[in-house]
Amino acid sequence: MSGDARHLGTLLLEEGLLTEDQLETAVGSQQESGLPLGQVLIEQGVLTEAQLVKALGEQIGVEYIDLGEVSVDPAAVAVIPEYLIKRYTLLPVAIDDEGRMVVAMADPANVLAIDDLRAVSGYEISARVATRTDLEEAIRRQATFDESVSDLAELANEENESDDLEGLSVAAEDAPVVKLVNTIVTKAVSERASDIHLEPGESDLRIRFRIDGVLHDVMSAPRGISNAVVSRVKIMADLNIAERRVPQDGRISLRVAGRPIDLRAATLPGIFGEKVVLRILDKSAGVVDLGDLGFLDNNLKRYESAYTKPYGAILVTGPTGSGKTTTLYSTLSVLNRPEVNIITVEDPVEYRLAGITQVQVNRKAGLFFSTALKSILRADPDIVLIGEVRDSETAKIAIEAALTGHLVLTTLHTNDAPSSIGRLLDMDVEPFLVGSSIDAVVAQRLARKLCDRCRVRFAPEASRLRALGWEEAWGYPDDLFRAEGCTSCSQTGYKGRVSINEVMLVNEEIQHLIVERASSDRIAKAAMAEGMRTLRQDGLEKVRLGMTSIEEILRVIA
Repeated sequence: MSGDARHLGTLLLEEGLLTEDQLETAVGSQQESGLPLGQVLIEQGVLTEAQLVKALGEQIGVEYIDLGEVSVDPAAVAVIPEYLIKRYTLLPVAIDDEGRMVVAMADPANVLAIDDLRAVSGYEISARVATRTDLEEAIRRQATFDESVSDLAELANEENESDDLEGLSVAAEDAPVVKLVNTIVTKAVSERASDIHLEPGESDLRIRFRIDGVLHDVMSAPRGISNAVVSRVKIMADLNIAERRVPQDGRISLRVAGRPIDLRAATLPGIFGEKVVLRILDKSAGVVDLGDLGFLDNNLKRYESAYTKPYGAILVTGPTGSGKTTTLYSTLSVLNRPEVNIITVEDPVEYRLAGITQVQVNRKAGLFFSTALKSILRADPDIVLIGEVRDSETAKIAIEAALTGHLVLTTLHTNDAPSSIGRLLDMDVEPFLVGSSIDAVVAQRLARKLCDRCRVRFAPEASRLRALGWEEAWGYPDDLFRAEGCTSCSQTGYKGRVSINEVMLVNEEIQHLIVERASSDRIAKAAMAEGMRTLRQDGLEKVRLGMTSIEEILRVIA
């Protein structure tokens, strides 16, 4: 065994990535084939390519980068000529805070490649090692994106903003427009975006992605192709491209990188054209386990005590995009058993759940939440999920269903758990019905999680923590974490999201307050005395645990 192979074998043993027996077998195969030890280990299935490359990076003192987890900055890519990217199998990822260009390389020990990059870009180079497979795929995606933008520029020079319907249909099917829309969707999925915003302005078409709950500018396209791009999306969603005066909504199903993806399309007429928002639903992701949503043990036990009852109503409240539907789907996945009949009425049906009857609201056909709910209650359900209580009739039927032996799960738009009671009373539901039917109200927000790779410790001031509502009983921590930013999280300091919850269980005292039409403040005091932790308290506890930051809690909770 050569010196390099011996060194690599020792390193892999120390990392616990293989055993002595596996190493001996691989060395024997290497001596017979003459192939590098690493390649032999991959072929034998002992190591993955990523594990090997990471180990090789440690061997030469270069950090490993997972291109599947980082967002590539197009501005950095634009600095390096395409021929150098392909010649050396590398990809610029970002410009870091110290003004260096971060470059993912298959061979970071290639001094000639680094010298060429430095000479061409004028930047100092900070090399990272990545797998050749990931690099080739990332380079291909970037080339497709660049080509789409280039084709689009040519098309914009030829196109004008025609209102001719036939011409618009032809333009929407034009190859550059089709390629651009496909590339935007692919890029959004690869960057973990939840929504795509296409926004026509006075001089351009602005394209933004919502990632971890925050919108980010991605690119601007020429104003001249705005109508063609919007029409392409409307054709994909089977919407009327001739109708631009009223909002429309539809659904698109497609495969992106081999994964089944659903897009909910919604159009909104604006003064410069129709804005389109595409909500991305990754069907391959499946329903998230309740324990992975961010419920702390205490809140999870409180919530379980409500949804494991055979009847009653559970409300999940919060603004749009706060994860209410995800929480309900996760709850249904726990409750879904062969001996239980579960029926849902939704607008729209976001995820298909096996073993559950799901009904889609259809306003054109006269199928509303209230009308669907009346029919559902005649279909012998045990558990009913109502996508949203929007009107008095739906609220009354849902409450009555909870009183007649059904478990009813639904959502409501309120700021916190106690105020949901007042919202139902405003819908003319009788107070005694509300008090006797509702078992629990879960208020929810989604906060961004701190990036594990770059979060930074700091010493907080006790006076500031007290002002934020920090409980003295917790003790004041010596240190917390704050966001910093790195290539893995696109310099945001955050990656992924965690739910912030408050779980209000309706006990006898709260029932009396509801019947008395007491204020939400009085109900909140009674709920806290019963054991409810407010959204802010739950958020601060997650700050203490290092999940998120104080700034993020202040952003999502008033």
